[in-house]
Amino acid sequence: MKRTGFLAVMGRPNVGKSTLVNRMVGQKVAIVSPKPQTTRGRILGIRTEGEDQYVFIDTPGIFAGQNPLGQYMVRTARSAVNDCDGAILVADAGFDPGDIERGLIGAFRKAGIPAVLALNKIDRIRRERLAQTIAAYAALHSFAAVVPVCAKSGKGVDELLEECGQLLHEGDWIFEEDMMTDQSARQMAAEIIREKILRTVNREVPHGIAVVIEAFDEEPQLTSIRAEIFCEKESHKGILVGKNGETLKRIGSYARDDLERLLGTQVYLNLWVKVKENWRESLKDLRSFGYGEI
Repeated sequence: MKRTGFLAVMGRPNVGKSTLVNRMVGQKVAIVSPKPQTTRGRILGIRTEGEDQYVFIDTPGIFAGQNPLGQYMVRTARSAVNDCDGAILVADAGFDPGDIERGLIGAFRKAGIPAVLALNKIDRIRRERLAQTIAAYAALHSFAAVVPVCAKSGKGVDELLEECGQLLHEGDWIFEEDMMTDQSARQMAAEIIREKILRTVNREVPHGIAVVIEAFDEEPQLTSIRAEIFCEKESHKGILVGKNGETLKRIGSYARDDLERLLGTQVYLNLWVKVKENWRESLKDLRSFGYGEI
């Protein structure tokens, strides 16, 4: 008998949600970086195993959004609770629950959905600290299960999947058996380029970056992609391009490697950097970059 279920993966920024989703799916479907607020929109990661199909909803981290983009991200995350059969609360195993975690637990209760607690980054803490964290969460909520994990290494992920299987329900699958995400190749290409910017450029620049795919031409042996990178200031453009274009070339090289693995062809990648001042403050610009209303 087939089973399926939508499971929202939620938590504060930079706690390892996207890394965990990639592990559970078995393939990279969400970009990751050490910088918080990497995930901006809702991403589906799909795992079909035997008669079971898990649909993980990777969400932006919950934080105090200070501009329309941040507010969009938080609305996107919070709305996932209304569209799922269960939730995975991802939290840092080295810290007791804070206001963000308490708020999410309240949202699970209000929606009437079961939740599994995934305590991540167990490789960084002692057992005594882990036991204290488990006790602190157990005092707040009756979770369907509590699973210590290390998303980076994969430790505990099989156990987490087993517990998540208890949240599935009988029913036909929503997606084809070989699908691992609902994102198009164009969407994934834009996200991969943004990931490489996050990993290459420091300072305040990455949070003000948007990537738009202007052309995506596929042939049997070659995919040609033209992408425009939008930043908010002329000084940011200079940082992205770098001396003699070296930074932009490095970003392109890193992105091309991932894109060729994703697409299975050689990739010609043409990157351009443009300035659109304060685009994160403009609802019109947000919509044009794909961050619509939630």
